[in-house]
Amino acid sequence: MNNAPHKEEFPYWLVLVIGIGLYFTYRVINDDLYVQVFNIVSKGVSITLFVTLVAFFMASLIGLLLALAVLSPYVVLRQVARFYIEVVRGIPMLVLLLYIAFVGAPQLVILINWIIEPLGFDPMRTRDLSLLWRAILALMIGYSAFIAEVFRAGLQSVEIGQIEAAKALGLGPWHRFRFIVFPQALRTIMPPLGNDFVALIKDSSLVSVLGVADVTQLGKIYAAGSFRFFETYNIVALIYLFMTITISLALRRFERHLERKSGELAE
Repeated sequence: MNNAPHKEEFPYWLVLVIGIGLYFTYRVINDDLYVQVFNIVSKGVSITLFVTLVAFFMASLIGLLLALAVLSPYVVLRQVARFYIEVVRGIPMLVLLLYIAFVGAPQLVILINWIIEPLGFDPMRTRDLSLLWRAILALMIGYSAFIAEVFRAGLQSVEIGQIEAAKALGLGPWHRFRFIVFPQALRTIMPPLGNDFVALIKDSSLVSVLGVADVTQLGKIYAAGSFRFFETYNIVALIYLFMTITISLALRRFERHLERKSGELAE
């Protein structure tokens, strides 16, 4: 098998995707029915992006902490982090979403009340925790386990000699991580982390099962009321396709920027 790197090819696939997108854009502009569907469904884009961005940021933060715990010299931290990662990764995302929404959230409210009531605050009710935030919490928990493995692999890809050299220079653990380990691990982390972000955009459609008014939920409601399933789901698919491909291309460009920058530093 030839493992030599291929030169960058012309993205014919992108031309085809753009052609399909332009066709449906033309239909949206010139067809009153498509215009109506788009105007209704596109109202859920802000919710979709909000759920994705907040859940991904929180999942990345927790994933990084889990990765550091897995690589910790303390056996208790390693075992607790590994237990969390393996259990969460073994549960389907839809099941996890329903479990967190209807089992985990009420238990969380009980825990919060147990803490705040002795302090004199009014007790929190389960309905005070909206379905939107329950969905974000579930996606955060689900993706934090996968992102933890991305961070772990990236951190372990840094040569041990680099770390030993940093120790010899007298750098402490935090400075070694900030200036030596993480910048080098970032080149390994970025591609799979970008893939997880794109996957989270698509999985955010699962929040529609909770009635959250995202793109998918608004499409379902409109299609059920008008029986225009073909037109509605064409628009829904087009919106998700536009978001995922745009972000994928932006991430790919950022990865090339990192490669060029690392090449300049190496010279």
